[in-house]
Amino acid sequence: MAPASHSAADHNPSPTAEVLVGWVLESSGRGSLGLIVTCLFTIFLCTWVVIHARVYRRPSHRLLHKMALFIKAIIAPEFIAVEGLQEWSQSQRMVKDCAELTGGRLKLIHAYYISMLALRYRTPHGSRVIWPNQFTWMLQQGLVKWDDHAQWGLAEENIRDKSNADGATKLLALAQVSWFAAQSVMRSVHKLPLAQLESMTLSYIPLFAITYLFWWVKPKDVKTPSVVDLPDMLPEQKAIFDSMAVSNNFDDEGLKKQESLWTIWALTPRVFEKEAADKEFLEAQQRRDMAFHDLRPILVRQNEFGVRLKGRSSAVMVHDGKDVQKETVVANWDPELYHSKTLWPITCLFGASFGALHLIAWYTQFPTSTERWLWRGAALASIASMLVFMQFKRVVVRWGGPLTLISLVSPVVYLLSRVVMIGGVIAAFRASDPAIYDTYVVSTYWVHFL
Repeated sequence: MAPASHSAADHNPSPTAEVLVGWVLESSGRGSLGLIVTCLFTIFLCTWVVIHARVYRRPSHRLLHKMALFIKAIIAPEFIAVEGLQEWSQSQRMVKDCAELTGGRLKLIHAYYISMLALRYRTPHGSRVIWPNQFTWMLQQGLVKWDDHAQWGLAEENIRDKSNADGATKLLALAQVSWFAAQSVMRSVHKLPLAQLESMTLSYIPLFAITYLFWWVKPKDVKTPSVVDLPDMLPEQKAIFDSMAVSNNFDDEGLKKQESLWTIWALTPRVFEKEAADKEFLEAQQRRDMAFHDLRPILVRQNEFGVRLKGRSSAVMVHDGKDVQKETVVANWDPELYHSKTLWPITCLFGASFGALHLIAWYTQFPTSTERWLWRGAALASIASMLVFMQFKRVVVRWGGPLTLISLVSPVVYLLSRVVMIGGVIAAFRASDPAIYDTYVVSTYWVHFL
């Protein structure tokens, strides 16, 4: 094994690393600035390459939405990974549902293109999104035929032309990540510690790699949607089609909520959320019908004594108050994933992996023992809080018993743990183990680029 060489001449690391150093200038080895730049550049490349944003007609919203995803990925990369998994699951389901209707010609790239709100139809006031369930329904009704998919902007060549995936950037990201991971392994082989920032950077890599696999064929940075004219429909068909829209917040008809910058932070709604909301509405409707049925004999009896029977509208007034109401949804997992005996455990593993990988720095020197234990506690808290949070199929800001408090507190604990870990990384540079600036000699190895 090649001996380690020191990158800074002004410090002598002891075996116990009791003598800590602050900012170290650049030398022939490693310095503080070079270490920070390398880590931040690696994180930036990983994050920027993996982001596949939805389509906006407004350039300003498109850029701001991508920046919002970037911030989310930095703070909570697990959520981006799970979002990628849920979109992959929805797109796979669409491909399966449309297989017979298209002769298997609707591929995953088409499903992704529709799922990212890239297919819209003209209206007198602008345009509206065609959601995956709406497109599938039109195929089922024979309103559209797959033979005409090129006229809808769904030709695979057209989609690939619109995608702005930069091969050079991907190659650069792959090279940088490979180099960073390899030099981290080599430091471990030479018994040289990693800086806390390096441990955090390593934690991003597996999650972003998994996310990129889910979005491998998804178009990237599509700037303009395909806007088409809807086929002729009967009034009943148009009513059904409109009722299937998952949301109107992403339409382009000049409504205040559609132009609001808050939409850039929202996750793209999924079809399973619409299906769950429709089911809840039907259940509420059934409860109203049952309430009216139970109350009708009383109303009829009252009518016999000269009381005017007001009918259904009066019965609704005695409903138990459990009608569907607008709620603030914190999380909503895809039922097929949530109940899967194979995919859901893997998903939970994704959720815990980021915090778990921070434990690489368990024995790393910190400026004080308090900061070391804060780091350790925050890493463990992020793992536990994420696993607890993911056990709730749907989390809404509405009191439903003690479990509601747990479901809402767990993401707060997670975010606080992330703040502590990020703060710990920054604070550690004021007094670090000098060995993190030591380098190893690779002249005796064939991997000279390390």
